[in-house]
Amino acid sequence: MLTSRQEQILRIVVDAYTRSGAPVGSRAIADRPDVPWAASTVRNEFAVLVSHGLLEQPHTSAGRRPTEGGYRYFVDGLLARRGGERPARPPIELSFDRREIADAIRQTTESLAEATELMALVSAPPLSTEEILRVELIGLQPHVVVAVVITTSGNVTKRQFEFGGAVDPGLVQWATGYLNEVLKGLPLGARTIRQRLLSPELGQVERSFIEAISGAFLEPPPGDETLFVGGAGHLVAGSRDEAIPRLDRLMSAVEERQAVTRLLRARLNERGVYLRIGSENEAAELLGASVVGANYGTHTRNLGSVNVIGPVRMDYPHAIASVRYAAAKLSDFVADVYA
Repeated sequence: MLTSRQEQILRIVVDAYTRSGAPVGSRAIADRPDVPWAASTVRNEFAVLVSHGLLEQPHTSAGRRPTEGGYRYFVDGLLARRGGERPARPPIELSFDRREIADAIRQTTESLAEATELMALVSAPPLSTEEILRVELIGLQPHVVVAVVITTSGNVTKRQFEFGGAVDPGLVQWATGYLNEVLKGLPLGARTIRQRLLSPELGQVERSFIEAISGAFLEPPPGDETLFVGGAGHLVAGSRDEAIPRLDRLMSAVEERQAVTRLLRARLNERGVYLRIGSENEAAELLGASVVGANYGTHTRNLGSVNVIGPVRMDYPHAIASVRYAAAKLSDFVADVYA
């Protein structure tokens, strides 16, 4: 447990080092108008903070800078003090004027990356949580039919089906009307879909056709893990001043999407703002970087997450406030859409 003076010195070092990237000396702290201690007192406290693994000295004549443990101590104190608060002024500008979730998430990603100057990643709700709004069947060729499923949030999935022979256009037209009648309002992949699809009143031809295309509604849609990414350039540009180990592997993982999305999905049960600082990250690609995130969703379930990724030396207060605010705004938005 640190004394109040040690905590204040740690906060000063974290703040100054975050802004400048230069180690902070005892004289620089003692000369501050809000600090009543002599430089010798600050040096003594430096020694204690170093012994606790919270500060380090890059070389003999340098000042001190925070370790990952120092940042963790600082952030934990920050979350304890501000856990239930909302900032007086929004840290980012967000205003959604459309009902499509994809548009709201895209705007959130772009605004978050711009406001924090970090890479922003926002995961969309899995399509399996969305209700079917409309189904369209399109005959591309005599033996090829495309099933287009539009959900209530505006997401669109397409599945192509090939048949051994030509498909009657009249059958395609009938099936479109039938599917919209029995599936509207059901969640994609719901257990009740098969019962609705294969009514005992269907004739053999109709039943065989519906059975053949049922995968468009019963199986998880391909690419059901959607990740929106913004501000990747901030991460690359920032790395010139603050090296992020394995940056090339991190960028490759983000580009491939699936591994990062699975990682974010694994955190959907976390409450409030969550952080992984440097070596705390589970994924090897993220070692040496920091992740600040928060989940969004309805009152009954989390649907996705809002995250920023940057160097360990980041402005944590601003990142935390921005992520928390963005997640709250998205929660308000999806609560209305999923109502």
